[in-house]
Amino acid sequence: MILIIDDDNAVRSSLLFMLKRAGYEAKAVPGPREAMDVVRAEAPGVILMDMNFSLSTSGDEGLTLLKQVKLFRSDVPVILMTAWGSIQLAVQGMRAGAFDFITKPWNNAALLQRIETALQLSPAAAEASGQKPPTLERSHIIGRSKGLTDVLDTVARIAPTNASVLVTGESGTGKELIAEAIHRNSRRAAQPFVKVNLGGISQSLFESEMFGHKKGAFTDAVADRTGRFELADKGTIFLDEIGDLDLSCQVKLLRVLQDQTFEVLGDSRPRKVDVRVVSATNADLRHMVAGHTFREDLFYRINLITIHLPALRERREDIPLLARHFADRQAEANGLPRTDFSADALQFLAGLPYPGNIRELKNLVERTILVSNKPLLDASDFEAQYMPREETGRPAAAFAGMTLNEIERQTILQALDSYKGNLSQVATALGISRAALYRRLEKYGIAVND
Repeated sequence: MILIIDDDNAVRSSLLFMLKRAGYEAKAVPGPREAMDVVRAEAPGVILMDMNFSLSTSGDEGLTLLKQVKLFRSDVPVILMTAWGSIQLAVQGMRAGAFDFITKPWNNAALLQRIETALQLSPAAAEASGQKPPTLERSHIIGRSKGLTDVLDTVARIAPTNASVLVTGESGTGKELIAEAIHRNSRRAAQPFVKVNLGGISQSLFESEMFGHKKGAFTDAVADRTGRFELADKGTIFLDEIGDLDLSCQVKLLRVLQDQTFEVLGDSRPRKVDVRVVSATNADLRHMVAGHTFREDLFYRINLITIHLPALRERREDIPLLARHFADRQAEANGLPRTDFSADALQFLAGLPYPGNIRELKNLVERTILVSNKPLLDASDFEAQYMPREETGRPAAAFAGMTLNEIERQTILQALDSYKGNLSQVATALGISRAALYRRLEKYGIAVND
């Protein structure tokens, strides 16, 4: 049963009609007292709750009711309803334990998806099914460590839902592979999977890239352009490096994620879109929220489920499997004989620190195979090709009088020199993505031949 709590009779009637038409049993009450009577007597599957009652706009009564509901039935997911202008109330509710939030007026299809997702992910549903997560089609995800197995179990459980997912972890841990696995194992698998590197999109081009534009919408708009969200309709959109998104763009992204509608530049007609959102970042978004560089309402919108990927140093038992996988792929791609590893080679690889994680291991294995050209590699072959992250050895006093930008520029120049201009190795050594490195090269006017 779905419980609706709203003091507006028109809203209650509309939601009851929509939910019963969709096949749900639903009950509606006008206020907190009646709501708690139902919550005590029954066990709702989901609660849809308005944040404002009577004529108050403070939301205090709604927050109090939410806390009472969560104290009495902590496992029941609560979806909050609020106006766009009062969205901060929803953020407070998310802090207090709400499952999700919507803004009024709502999109019926989007609301039904969120109700379905809440039901699918609720503890009661998991207990009732008594089933293990379905078998996961994992493709190029290699490893059997507990850390990775736990991640894949979560992917298998949440992939069939429409839940928004935030994938976190250090650079090079395989966040894109996890996003692809979520899509491949979802009900949207036959639909588009659209990857967007938000860190590589400038503020001025954000709306055009994400939402599209009509010919003549601005000076350089010589033809119509379809935006990424429209391309991803009915499928999944992967928002990589979301922590790099400018604040002014975050609110534009929030609107389309919230309402599943957008406007093409040069066309004021709103367009609907049905997408599942998977985001990724190597940044600490909670820290960014505290520092006011990432919107808290957007943070709650994208991380209904958070999946954290362990660093390679936290799953060392997977290193031999990964090394052999990369060697086999290298042989297949270049028509080379299969390369094997001696025991001391695998021991050497397993003991490295890998600040660049899986990407660093992949580069080391591929480079060593190509340079050594041997059927059996030993530790000395990898030692010859291993490029540890170098310490500059410069004392702190050497940076006296330099701005942070000057220090960053100097660090990039030193890395370019150390790795002879190889941007993949430079990005790995600096712990950033290639896209982030390109932005910094452009920012500091550093010309390279890649």
